[in-house]
Amino acid sequence: MYGLIVLVLVESQQAARFPGPVRFSFSCTVMGCIQSIACNKSRIKRENILVHDLSATIDHCPTVIEENSPIVLRYKTPYFKAAARIVMPPIPRNETWVVGWIQACTQMEFYNTYGDIGMSSWELPQLREGLVRAISDSDGISYPWYGNTTETVTIVGPTSKPSRFTVSMNDNFYPSVTWAVPVSESNTPLLTNIKRDQSFTTWLVALNTTSKEKILLHTIKWRMRVDIVVDPSQPLGSRARLVGRLYQEQPRVLNRMEPVPPNAMGKPNANDAQVLMWRPRRGPPLVVIPPK
Repeated sequence: MYGLIVLVLVESQQAARFPGPVRFSFSCTVMGCIQSIACNKSRIKRENILVHDLSATIDHCPTVIEENSPIVLRYKTPYFKAAARIVMPPIPRNETWVVGWIQACTQMEFYNTYGDIGMSSWELPQLREGLVRAISDSDGISYPWYGNTTETVTIVGPTSKPSRFTVSMNDNFYPSVTWAVPVSESNTPLLTNIKRDQSFTTWLVALNTTSKEKILLHTIKWRMRVDIVVDPSQPLGSRARLVGRLYQEQPRVLNRMEPVPPNAMGKPNANDAQVLMWRPRRGPPLVVIPPK
C-alpha cells in the first residue's frame, strides 16, 4: 500500500530577518507512518504494566523423609513460591491478555544408587544431550503456563480502567523411590543413596492471545538439591538421613530479562518427556519407564 507523501515548504525565519538568498526547509510526512503511530499508541507496552511486591522464596526448612512404606521411600522438599501484584493498563482493543507464570526445567540430575549393583535415574534425554536449553514445566494442560488457577489471570478487552490482580505459584518435589532395585523381582531393600539436583527458570509474562505478542516482566532462577544416604540394613523408619546442606539457596530475581526458549512454551512438559533408566554397574542400560 502506497503512503501519500506531503511536502511542506517552510521559509526560514533567519532568511526573513537577514537579507540574502531565501532558504526553505523541507519536511516529509508519510501518511502510513501516521497510521502506524496511532496504532502504537493503543498497544500495551512493558513500561505501562506495573509489577508490585514481587517475591520469590524457598521455604526455610529441610527436606522431610518418609519411611512409612516397605515398598518405597518418599521425601518432600520445601516449596518454591513466587507471587506478584500486577496493574494492567486499560486494553483499548478487542484483545485478550493473560498474565502469569511460565516455568521450565533447565538442568536435572536425579540418581538413586543401589550399592555396587547400579543406579536408577530420571532423565530428560533432549536436555541431557544438549538438544534443547529447557523443557516446559507446565501442568500438561495449560501450556505455556505453569497452571491455570492462581498462576494466571485473563483480561478480555476492551477495558476502560486498569486491572489489578495477584498471580502466584508454588512448586516442590514429593517423589517415591523403591527400596529394592526397580528391575528386580526381589523386595530386598538395597537403596543406599538418593541424589537430586534440578534447576529451573521461571518467567512472569503478559501474553496477548490474539496476536501472540509476549511481554516479559521478570525472570527468576532457582535450584533444588537433595542428598540422602540410606542404610538398607536398618529397620524401616531409621534407614535414611539427609546429608549436605539442610536448607536450599534462595531464588535469584534477575536484573535482566532472559528470553523464553521455544521448548518452554509447548509440549512436551518435563513429566511427559522424562524417562526412568536403570544403569547397572555391569552391562548395558535399560529403559524402565519410557517417555509418554
